Amino acid sequence: MWNSKKLYALRYLNVLVLPILAYVSFISHGWVTYLPLVESFVFVPLLELAYKPNPTNLTPEKEELRKDDPIYDWQLYIMVPIQLGLLGVFLLAMQEEGLTLADKIGRTTAMGLLCGVIGINVAHELGHRSKWHEQFMAKLLLMTSLYMHFFIEHNRGHHKNVSTCEDPSSARYGEMLYRFWIRSVVFTYLSAWKLEAERLKKKGESILSFRNEMIQFQLIQIALIVAIGLYFGWTVLGYFVLAAMMGFLLLETVNYIEHYGLERDKKGERYERVMPHHSWNSDHKLGRIILFELSRHSDHHYIASRKYQILRHIDDSPQMPTGYPGMMILASVPPLWFSIMNPKIKKIREQQNLANAA
Repeated sequence: MWNSKKLYALRYLNVLVLPILAYVSFISHGWVTYLPLVESFVFVPLLELAYKPNPTNLTPEKEELRKDDPIYDWQLYIMVPIQLGLLGVFLLAMQEEGLTLADKIGRTTAMGLLCGVIGINVAHELGHRSKWHEQFMAKLLLMTSLYMHFFIEHNRGHHKNVSTCEDPSSARYGEMLYRFWIRSVVFTYLSAWKLEAERLKKKGESILSFRNEMIQFQLIQIALIVAIGLYFGWTVLGYFVLAAMMGFLLLETVNYIEHYGLERDKKGERYERVMPHHSWNSDHKLGRIILFELSRHSDHHYIASRKYQILRHIDDSPQMPTGYPGMMILASVPPLWFSIMNPKIKKIREQQNLANAA
């Protein structure tokens, strides 16, 4: 029987506003096709500016109850058929004759937002789970953005090397977003190949075999591309590739804002343990809900196995001035980003130097 606690748990289904608006975009024309973009980068950022962040944590008793409640898992699982289904609707919609350039851009950006928010973000959460079926769903979702190598590099590379010069997904101090995109996209892909080769080498298996997940991923993605091109047409394939690119560039923009300028100290040959102050955090509630608590990123890196519904605010973590959508807009204007974030980085480093001196 449903009670108030169960109904409250369903607040994460607010994310469904985006798929609904995307569907409207796919069957509409003109300005209506841009509704997903307006919701994500106008409506949500303005609301997050209007409301203060909420740093409240669950009590230990409530955390224990939520940790294994299947309702939180099922809210992730249903995103898989929604994402795959809407991809099919998008491909059919782009075959429509008489679409204007504005219609095509609107529908493609709607699909790109789905790839980033529903596809990669939910895949990120499921990819940290240990069950086979959850990891399989993560890979399916990443396939829709042609970014399946993220499954390997994020879990085995990024979480180990975060906030160090060895991590391509951690933005350096003074590095602008657009330069970061190129560095991160190229080197995370190469890192995934390297990590998979190292895994197979340790097991005494050949790198050039179907046990190599990177080879599997390339074949799956090539098969998807060819299938779309043959069935829906090569022009529609181009729109899909653009949407997928938007999806993974949204991911890389999130990577940029999550660790910009933060560094782990190196003691001898080893870096210090990953701590909450090595990730930027945001407690803005609307962004937390529609992104399955992704913005409580400090606790996620501190204990990567914690499920999204029990992630905590930690006082030691540096706080973003607004939520993720607003920070992504800010990052897209480098001079404005540097003017706001660089002084914060300098203050953090001064405090760390004082602490180390003491």
